[in-house]
Amino acid sequence: MLQSFTNRRNFKDLSEAEVLALAISSEEDDARIYATYAQELREEYPATAAVFDEMADEENSHRKMLIDAFTTRFGDVIPLIRREHVAGYYNRSPVWLVQNLGLERIREEAQKMERDAQNFYLTAAGRSSDPATRKLLGDLAEAEGQHEQSAAKMSVDLETEAGDAEKATAHRQFVLTWVQPGLAGLMDGSVSTLAPIFATAFATQDPKTTLLVGLAASIGAGISMGFTEAAHDDGVISGRGAPWKRGLASGIMTTLGGLGHALPYLIADFWTATFIAFFVVFVELWAIAWIQNRYMETSFRKAIFQVVLGGGLVLAVGILIGGG
Repeated sequence: MLQSFTNRRNFKDLSEAEVLALAISSEEDDARIYATYAQELREEYPATAAVFDEMADEENSHRKMLIDAFTTRFGDVIPLIRREHVAGYYNRSPVWLVQNLGLERIREEAQKMERDAQNFYLTAAGRSSDPATRKLLGDLAEAEGQHEQSAAKMSVDLETEAGDAEKATAHRQFVLTWVQPGLAGLMDGSVSTLAPIFATAFATQDPKTTLLVGLAASIGAGISMGFTEAAHDDGVISGRGAPWKRGLASGIMTTLGGLGHALPYLIADFWTATFIAFFVVFVELWAIAWIQNRYMETSFRKAIFQVVLGGGLVLAVGILIGGG
């Protein structure tokens, strides 16, 4: 690791030929990144993919201009120098990360890419002694600045019928991948653990025992729900997203749903812990109803009836069994 850093060249030590070679390789990399963005987004977000196609074509045209400038001044052999060879030079995120980025995050990444490139060309132009090369680098800096503005306005430019459709698709994907499994987990963790936790609480009136039962029930339910969600649907046909994302959302929310009314039993006084747990249950159930109304388009009245009333009945069962 240390050797890789010590072997890097400082930008100020590069010759003009090496600066041009670095610019050529950078344009190649950026064109490939934009082309990959376009390929990954084309099926679900065709309008955004078309913008990235245009940006990739522009980067390729910049590369050709730089190659012409290099061969005119320095010959046909272009030295191999890339971003990772230069200390302090801007880097790029691994292109495979696009699969895990949201639509807006990808647009922000494109804006950053163009801003970095513009700064590079401005610096390189200031170091060039050749008027033609200096003009070319200055023109490229201006072009990258225009691209940055295009990337920044991408969301605005897509305020069309196609853009609205893409936003709706992105929202739907977010709901299917994160909200739906997370909500199912939160409901399961909050409601299904009510009976065992409060039955234990009222049967033993021992906060420590209740806490242990609550931890076991919550974590166990989270593991079970997470693996179940990830295993039962690979997302290929249903389009619900990567199994690990859905499993993670379901597992974490299931665990949190149970821990919410288990952790108050860290308090040594039984009745204080129990009243706080009652309040937490109330907040959990109303939060679930709000999420159903907000993201699942369930009427608030129906959500309350399903969750608050159902959760209240499960809570009552736990208290009656434990108290009896």
